[in-house]
Amino acid sequence: MQRSKIEWTEATWNPVTGCTQISPGCAHCYAKTFAERFRGVPGHPYENGFDLQPRPDRLEQPLRWKKPRTIFVNSMSDLFHPDVPDDYIKQVFEVMEAADRHRFQVLTKRSERLAELAPYLPWQSNVWMGVSVENQRFASRIDDLRTVEASVRFLSCEPLLGPLDLDLDDIHWVIAGGESGPGARPMAPDWVRGIRDQCASADVPFFFKQWGAHDCEGRRVGKRKAGKTLDGQLLRGMPNG
Repeated sequence: MQRSKIEWTEATWNPVTGCTQISPGCAHCYAKTFAERFRGVPGHPYENGFDLQPRPDRLEQPLRWKKPRTIFVNSMSDLFHPDVPDDYIKQVFEVMEAADRHRFQVLTKRSERLAELAPYLPWQSNVWMGVSVENQRFASRIDDLRTVEASVRFLSCEPLLGPLDLDLDDIHWVIAGGESGPGARPMAPDWVRGIRDQCASADVPFFFKQWGAHDCEGRRVGKRKAGKTLDGQLLRGMPNG
Protein backbone atom coordinates (compact mmCIF):
# COMPACT_ATOMS: atom_id res chain seq x y z
CA MET A 1 0.00 0.00 0.00
CA GLN A 2 1.16 3.52 -0.73
CA ARG A 3 -0.14 6.04 1.79
CA SER A 4 -1.20 9.29 0.20
CA LYS A 5 -0.62 12.93 1.08
CA ILE A 6 -3.72 13.84 -0.96
CA GLU A 7 -6.12 15.25 1.60
CA TRP A 8 -9.30 13.66 0.23
CA THR A 9 -8.03 10.08 0.22
CA GLU A 10 -5.95 7.71 2.38
CA ALA A 11 -3.99 5.52 -0.02
CA THR A 12 -3.21 5.08 -3.70
CA TRP A 13 -3.33 2.02 -5.94
CA ASN A 14 -1.78 2.13 -9.40
CA PRO A 15 -2.69 -0.91 -11.53
CA VAL A 16 -1.75 1.32 -14.48
CA THR A 17 1.03 3.90 -14.66
CA GLY A 18 1.82 6.50 -17.29
CA CYS A 19 -0.42 8.68 -19.41
CA THR A 20 -0.52 11.26 -22.21
CA GLN A 21 -1.77 14.83 -22.14
CA ILE A 22 -5.34 15.46 -23.23
CA SER A 23 -6.28 18.95 -21.99
CA PRO A 24 -4.79 22.08 -20.36
CA GLY A 25 -5.04 20.62 -16.87
CA CYS A 26 -2.33 18.14 -17.87
CA ALA A 27 0.27 20.77 -18.74
CA HIS A 28 2.20 20.56 -15.47
CA CYS A 29 1.28 17.01 -14.43
CA TYR A 30 2.91 16.11 -11.11
CA ALA A 31 2.80 12.40 -11.97
CA LYS A 32 4.69 12.86 -15.22
CA THR A 33 7.29 15.09 -13.57
CA PHE A 34 7.85 12.47 -10.88
CA ALA A 35 8.01 9.46 -13.21
CA GLU A 36 10.32 11.02 -15.78
CA ARG A 37 12.96 11.62 -13.12
CA PHE A 38 13.57 7.87 -13.12
CA ARG A 39 13.51 7.14 -16.85
CA GLY A 40 16.39 4.86 -17.71
CA VAL A 41 17.11 3.82 -14.12
CA PRO A 42 17.42 0.00 -14.33
CA GLY A 43 14.96 -1.84 -12.13
CA HIS A 44 13.09 1.26 -10.98
CA PRO A 45 9.26 1.09 -11.21
CA TYR A 46 9.47 4.10 -13.55
CA GLU A 47 12.40 2.87 -15.63
CA ASN A 48 10.23 3.66 -18.67
CA GLY A 49 9.29 7.07 -17.35
CA PHE A 50 5.67 8.05 -17.91
CA ASP A 51 5.04 5.63 -20.78
CA LEU A 52 1.67 3.98 -20.24
CA GLN A 53 1.96 0.52 -18.69
CA PRO A 54 -0.68 -1.80 -17.22
CA ARG A 55 0.73 -3.33 -14.03
CA PRO A 56 -0.99 -6.72 -13.68
CA ASP A 57 1.32 -7.63 -10.79
CA ARG A 58 -0.43 -4.91 -8.77
CA LEU A 59 -4.00 -5.92 -9.58
CA GLU A 60 -4.64 -7.90 -6.41
CA GLN A 61 -2.96 -5.50 -3.97
CA PRO A 62 -6.23 -4.21 -2.42
CA LEU A 63 -7.30 -7.78 -1.68
CA ARG A 64 -4.27 -8.11 0.60
CA TRP A 65 -4.95 -4.88 2.49
CA LYS A 66 -6.97 -5.99 5.50
CA LYS A 67 -7.79 -2.64 7.09
CA PRO A 68 -10.61 -0.78 5.29
CA ARG A 69 -9.42 2.42 3.67
CA THR A 70 -10.24 5.00 1.02
CA ILE A 71 -8.13 4.39 -2.09
CA PHE A 72 -7.45 6.73 -5.01
CA VAL A 73 -7.17 4.53 -8.11
CA ASN A 74 -4.42 5.42 -10.59
CA SER A 75 -2.96 8.57 -9.10
CA MET A 76 -0.19 7.98 -11.67
CA SER A 77 -2.38 7.38 -14.73
CA ASP A 78 -5.91 7.48 -16.16
CA LEU A 79 -7.73 4.15 -16.07
CA PHE A 80 -9.81 5.10 -19.12
CA HIS A 81 -6.86 6.06 -21.32
CA PRO A 82 -7.43 4.62 -24.83
CA ASP A 83 -4.34 2.41 -24.54
CA VAL A 84 -5.67 0.55 -21.50
CA PRO A 85 -7.47 -2.57 -22.82
CA ASP A 86 -11.18 -2.94 -22.08
CA ASP A 87 -10.61 -6.32 -20.44
CA TYR A 88 -7.98 -4.88 -18.14
CA ILE A 89 -10.33 -2.11 -16.99
CA LYS A 90 -12.90 -4.80 -16.23
CA GLN A 91 -10.32 -6.68 -14.16
CA VAL A 92 -9.65 -3.54 -12.13
CA PHE A 93 -13.37 -3.16 -11.46
CA GLU A 94 -13.68 -6.82 -10.51
CA VAL A 95 -10.94 -6.36 -7.91
CA MET A 96 -12.75 -3.31 -6.51
CA GLU A 97 -15.94 -5.36 -6.38
CA ALA A 98 -14.20 -8.17 -4.49
CA ALA A 99 -12.39 -5.81 -2.10
CA ASP A 100 -15.63 -4.31 -0.87
CA ARG A 101 -14.24 -3.41 2.56
CA HIS A 102 -12.44 -0.53 0.84
CA ARG A 103 -13.79 2.62 -0.78
CA PHE A 104 -12.31 3.33 -4.24
CA GLN A 105 -12.11 6.75 -5.90
CA VAL A 106 -11.61 6.62 -9.68
CA LEU A 107 -10.91 9.86 -11.57
CA THR A 108 -10.65 10.36 -15.33
CA LYS A 109 -10.37 13.01 -18.01
CA ARG A 110 -11.47 10.45 -20.64
CA SER A 111 -15.17 10.78 -19.88
CA GLU A 112 -16.37 9.62 -23.30
CA ARG A 113 -14.66 6.26 -22.90
CA LEU A 114 -15.98 6.04 -19.36
CA ALA A 115 -19.54 6.51 -20.63
CA GLU A 116 -19.00 3.89 -23.34
CA LEU A 117 -17.68 1.22 -20.97
CA ALA A 118 -19.75 2.01 -17.87
CA PRO A 119 -22.73 -0.24 -18.77
CA TYR A 120 -20.39 -3.25 -18.87
CA LEU A 121 -18.67 -2.62 -15.53
CA PRO A 122 -19.78 -3.64 -12.01
CA TRP A 123 -20.72 -0.52 -10.08
CA GLN A 124 -20.63 -1.57 -6.44
CA SER A 125 -21.51 1.04 -3.81
CA ASN A 126 -17.84 1.21 -2.74
CA VAL A 127 -16.75 2.66 -6.11
CA TRP A 128 -16.87 6.45 -6.48
CA MET A 129 -16.44 7.83 -10.00
CA GLY A 130 -15.19 11.30 -10.87
CA VAL A 131 -14.15 13.46 -13.80
CA SER A 132 -11.67 16.33 -13.97
CA VAL A 133 -13.08 19.69 -15.06
CA GLU A 134 -10.42 22.39 -15.14
CA ASN A 135 -12.37 25.04 -17.07
CA GLN A 136 -15.72 25.58 -18.78
CA ARG A 137 -14.56 24.05 -22.05
CA PHE A 138 -14.55 20.61 -20.43
CA ALA A 139 -17.82 20.84 -18.52
CA SER A 140 -19.28 18.31 -20.97
CA ARG A 141 -17.38 15.65 -19.04
CA ILE A 142 -20.00 16.10 -16.33
CA ASP A 143 -22.75 15.01 -18.72
CA ASP A 144 -20.81 11.81 -19.44
CA LEU A 145 -20.35 11.21 -15.72
CA ARG A 146 -24.07 11.56 -15.08
CA THR A 147 -24.72 8.48 -17.24
CA VAL A 148 -22.67 6.30 -14.86
CA GLU A 149 -24.43 4.25 -12.17
CA ALA A 150 -21.89 5.04 -9.46
CA SER A 151 -23.05 5.55 -5.89
CA VAL A 152 -20.98 8.74 -5.70
CA ARG A 153 -20.26 10.90 -8.74
CA PHE A 154 -17.73 13.65 -8.15
CA LEU A 155 -15.86 16.46 -9.87
CA SER A 156 -12.22 17.40 -9.47
CA CYS A 157 -11.77 21.04 -10.49
CA GLU A 158 -8.03 20.98 -10.02
CA PRO A 159 -6.01 22.66 -11.28
CA LEU A 160 -8.80 25.22 -11.58
CA LEU A 161 -7.95 27.29 -14.66
CA GLY A 162 -11.06 29.42 -15.08
CA PRO A 163 -14.57 30.17 -13.83
CA LEU A 164 -17.11 27.35 -13.97
CA ASP A 165 -20.87 27.40 -14.41
CA LEU A 166 -21.76 23.92 -13.16
CA ASP A 167 -24.83 21.76 -13.58
CA LEU A 168 -24.70 19.78 -10.34
CA ASP A 169 -27.76 17.61 -10.88
CA ASP A 170 -26.89 14.05 -9.77
CA ILE A 171 -23.40 15.13 -8.67
CA HIS A 172 -22.54 14.24 -5.08
CA TRP A 173 -19.22 15.94 -4.37
CA VAL A 174 -16.92 18.66 -5.77
CA ILE A 175 -13.20 19.15 -5.13
CA ALA A 176 -11.40 22.34 -6.20
CA GLY A 177 -7.85 23.57 -5.89
CA GLY A 178 -5.08 25.58 -7.44
CA GLU A 179 -1.98 24.36 -9.23
CA SER A 180 1.38 23.79 -7.58
CA GLY A 181 4.84 22.96 -8.83
CA PRO A 182 7.01 24.44 -11.60
CA GLY A 183 5.07 26.58 -14.07
CA ALA A 184 1.97 26.65 -11.86
CA ARG A 185 -0.80 28.96 -13.05
CA PRO A 186 -2.57 31.17 -10.48
CA MET A 187 -6.20 30.61 -9.50
CA ALA A 188 -8.46 33.65 -9.17
CA PRO A 189 -10.35 33.74 -5.84
CA ASP A 190 -13.68 34.39 -7.54
CA TRP A 191 -13.35 31.19 -9.59
CA VAL A 192 -13.26 29.02 -6.50
CA ARG A 193 -15.78 31.15 -4.60
CA GLY A 194 -18.18 30.61 -7.49
CA ILE A 195 -17.84 26.84 -7.19
CA ARG A 196 -18.25 26.99 -3.41
CA ASP A 197 -21.44 29.03 -3.75
CA GLN A 198 -22.89 26.80 -6.48
CA CYS A 199 -22.27 23.76 -4.29
CA ALA A 200 -23.96 25.45 -1.33
CA SER A 201 -27.01 26.28 -3.46
CA ALA A 202 -27.23 22.69 -4.73
CA ASP A 203 -26.50 21.15 -1.31
CA VAL A 204 -23.42 19.37 -2.69
CA PRO A 205 -20.42 18.85 -0.36
CA PHE A 206 -17.47 21.04 -1.35
CA PHE A 207 -13.82 20.26 -0.64
CA PHE A 208 -11.28 23.07 -1.09
CA LYS A 209 -7.91 21.37 -1.36
CA GLN A 210 -5.41 24.21 -1.68
CA TRP A 211 -4.48 27.53 -3.28
CA GLY A 212 -1.43 25.93 -4.84
CA ALA A 213 1.76 27.81 -5.60
CA HIS A 214 0.01 31.21 -5.60
CA ASP A 215 -1.88 32.79 -2.74
CA CYS A 216 -5.30 34.44 -2.94
CA GLU A 217 -3.67 37.66 -4.18
CA GLY A 218 -1.89 35.90 -7.03
CA ARG A 219 1.58 36.05 -5.49
CA ARG A 220 3.80 33.02 -5.93
CA VAL A 221 4.61 32.11 -2.35
CA GLY A 222 4.64 28.30 -2.44
CA LYS A 223 1.97 25.77 -1.58
CA ARG A 224 2.56 25.67 2.15
CA LYS A 225 2.45 29.44 2.64
CA ALA A 226 -0.50 29.93 0.28
CA GLY A 227 -2.55 27.67 2.52
CA LYS A 228 -5.79 25.73 2.33
CA THR A 229 -8.44 28.14 3.60
CA LEU A 230 -10.97 30.07 1.54
CA ASP A 231 -12.15 33.34 3.07
CA GLY A 232 -10.82 32.13 6.41
CA GLN A 233 -12.58 28.78 6.29
CA LEU A 234 -11.22 25.25 5.94
CA LEU A 235 -13.77 23.63 3.63
CA ARG A 236 -13.48 19.84 3.72
CA GLY A 237 -16.91 18.59 2.71
CA MET A 238 -17.25 14.88 1.95
CA PRO A 239 -20.18 12.89 0.55
CA ASN A 240 -22.07 10.20 2.37
CA GLY A 241 -21.16 6.90 0.78
